[in-house]
Amino acid sequence: MKKHWKVGDLANLTGLTVRTLRFYDQIGLLSPSDQTESGHRLYSESNLSRLHQILSLKELGLSLEEIKLALSGGQISPLEIVNLQINQIKEQIKRQQKLLEQLRHVSKLMQGQAELTVEDFTSLLQAMKMEFEKPVIERQTSWERHLNLLGDFLIEESGSPKHKEENQ
Repeated sequence: MKKHWKVGDLANLTGLTVRTLRFYDQIGLLSPSDQTESGHRLYSESNLSRLHQILSLKELGLSLEEIKLALSGGQISPLEIVNLQINQIKEQIKRQQKLLEQLRHVSKLMQGQAELTVEDFTSLLQAMKMEFEKPVIERQTSWERHLNLLGDFLIEESGSPKHKEENQ
């Protein structure tokens, strides 16, 4: 027999809020597979798998609308999503390892009471900066992409001849 979860149970299981799960249902991103006689949402194992895909793509920086399009259009498979996550985590590990190496180097210098050079500090600061800037840069890129799509949509809707002439 398949396992089913009510919305509150699924929220507890995944760490999401009931409100989030209801919102995903409302926008057609994650609809429950069944409901009880009294109308409570019931989520199945396949819903749980889809939720994993949604959260993974969201973590990769996609908007909910982009996620909905990707999953509904079959543009990305569950295996591809897992592989994207693996690659992202490998990149995070590389950045963390570089920062760890820099911190260990500075720690050894400090323990030996050696004087830290400007290069020591700048290397450490660059490693720290990369760790903190990466999410900001990804978010900025996502916003730029969304604004470009919105601009293109608005131009198409207005039928602006000026834009059409510029493209020719």
